[in-house]
Amino acid sequence: MSAGQPAGAGGALAALGARIRDERPAEAGRIAALITEAFGAVAYASGYEARIVERLRAAGALSLSRVCARGREIIGHIAASPVTIGGEAGWVGIGPLAVLPAWQRRGVGSALMMDALERIRGQGARGVVLVGDPGYYGRFGFAACPGLRMKGVPPENLLALPFAGAAPEGEPLFHPAFAPE
Repeated sequence: MSAGQPAGAGGALAALGARIRDERPAEAGRIAALITEAFGAVAYASGYEARIVERLRAAGALSLSRVCARGREIIGHIAASPVTIGGEAGWVGIGPLAVLPAWQRRGVGSALMMDALERIRGQGARGVVLVGDPGYYGRFGFAACPGLRMKGVPPENLLALPFAGAAPEGEPLFHPAFAPE
């Protein structure tokens, strides 16, 4: 396993000849194209996912922006940004998580998520929140919390992973970049 890879991700990524690292400034356009392609055929996609990352980056609100690279090709990306829940800071929102269609179902998304969770935990965050499929994100410990609610989001798709303490309660407030323009 190479330095900077989360436990469990090194083997899958090594087999693919890939590694996870921070994004580089010159890669913003390639990351946007990757996100657009990854969400292109997804029924629930808004078509706005790449713009979210661009707006977070422009606002200096990306607390984490990691890529999975295979040589010079970027095959996956994950973003994270600060979130308050019920007025309490210290939470982090993950999204979007994107993998090129040709590389999906090969462990890239899981490796990116494990890497992000390890780094966010190491930064002292209270926990992580996201909107997504409980069948996919449940494998990382995410679950719906009865005290969480967000207008327009089914309760089963509003997921949290507290690192310590009680489950969060209230409405998660994501950065304004998540609101359509």
